[in-house]
Amino acid sequence: MCRMLKVFSHPKWTALLSLAVMLLAGCNLRQGSPSTPFPTPDIPQVRFMFPDNNSSVIEGTDLAVTLLAEDLGAGIARVELLVDDAKQGEGKPEVAPAVPAFTANIHWVAAGVGLHSLTAIAYREDGQASAPATLVLNVLPRPTTTP
Repeated sequence: MCRMLKVFSHPKWTALLSLAVMLLAGCNLRQGSPSTPFPTPDIPQVRFMFPDNNSSVIEGTDLAVTLLAEDLGAGIARVELLVDDAKQGEGKPEVAPAVPAFTANIHWVAAGVGLHSLTAIAYREDGQASAPATLVLNVLPRPTTTP
């Protein structure tokens, strides 16, 4: 062990070790490394305020779906609601073509007993879309009344 330490304390080995450390410290981890995270671009955001995920409603209910859309940069121009991947409606800000944040109430009459996927997407004026926000809603059959 002592001999090995003497070898590495030699000026030639010290210089090589210093060079190796400098080369490793200067490497760019982003090149060729798929596990290095890159910053995500600033995109619009949207989320459901109502209803809650995995909630239930009775078939035929006029449901006011409340969405909050935000983009502190360019602003939000519109937000869309899709039910089972079909466009149900959209909301736009009333005070300007695009605003930093707004709440939209989009109505959907709950139709079709079973689970439904509700998806919201917010858009800037230039068409840049948010990541979709999705929730699951269970539509229950309307209770039958007996005479």
